[in-house]
Amino acid sequence: MIHDIEPHILRNEYKNIKPQEKDICVWFSKGEVLLSKDTECPFPTFEELMDLKPTLSDMLYEEAEYLFQLDDQAFFLWVHDNLEELPTEYQFEKQEAFRTLMPKHYAFAGITACQLYRFRLNNRYCGRCGEAMKHSLTERAYICDACGKVTYPTISPAIIVAITNGDRLLLTRYARGNYKRYGLVAGFVEVGETFEETVKREVMEEVGLKIKNIRYYKSQPWSFSDSMMIGFYADLAGDDKVTLQEDELAEATWFSRDEIPYSEGSISIAQELIENFRNGTHTEK
Repeated sequence: MIHDIEPHILRNEYKNIKPQEKDICVWFSKGEVLLSKDTECPFPTFEELMDLKPTLSDMLYEEAEYLFQLDDQAFFLWVHDNLEELPTEYQFEKQEAFRTLMPKHYAFAGITACQLYRFRLNNRYCGRCGEAMKHSLTERAYICDACGKVTYPTISPAIIVAITNGDRLLLTRYARGNYKRYGLVAGFVEVGETFEETVKREVMEEVGLKIKNIRYYKSQPWSFSDSMMIGFYADLAGDDKVTLQEDELAEATWFSRDEIPYSEGSISIAQELIENFRNGTHTEK
């Protein structure tokens, strides 16, 4: 999965520090992030950015905000709309680039930075009183001096479940969005629900099936949607006829192990749940 980056370590404790020349700058412009395709590390250092745009030195060092540390290297966020041409080895990319970017530890760092970029973007002003927010000096939070509201990063819990019926697995495809590969039933946890209750509700809503023997697999931070994915396996209980929630899903089909389509890459918990079933290892957890 995308967060499995051993032996590398992402240290996300907040630090109130300023960037140094050799630190990494994750530069966002109009919702896209600056990446290089010609170097092992796709993100420029502050020193490299200064060589590209020396006129921005004061602004760059003053506005950059600490993100986290990957191994021994500090990463900083900088938000600035670029209006000039850059060398051809650099270009701004959408966050989907991190689905396939290698090495994987930089992909995980990049998509985590995207989540913290949205946290900054969505909290420029207080949602309670409308006054300007500022970053806390002691923790990863934005504070409103006017009314005292403190806002932390959005992390939305969501379940994802592999529904099995003997030698068959139920695969789904979304009705909306750009992601057209097969996946699994998934959905966000509602107020007052346990994870297991969410699993039952989402399965009934999306595919009209009853399930039993719900068992936890593992979790995954999924910064593409500011989520924490909680993975489960569950067995079909009763009729296998699918009643599709068509505004959510375009398809929900039972596949035997040898019929399951292969999918390149293994960055998501959905892919791991599916592959474990294909290989017959889903009962070992």
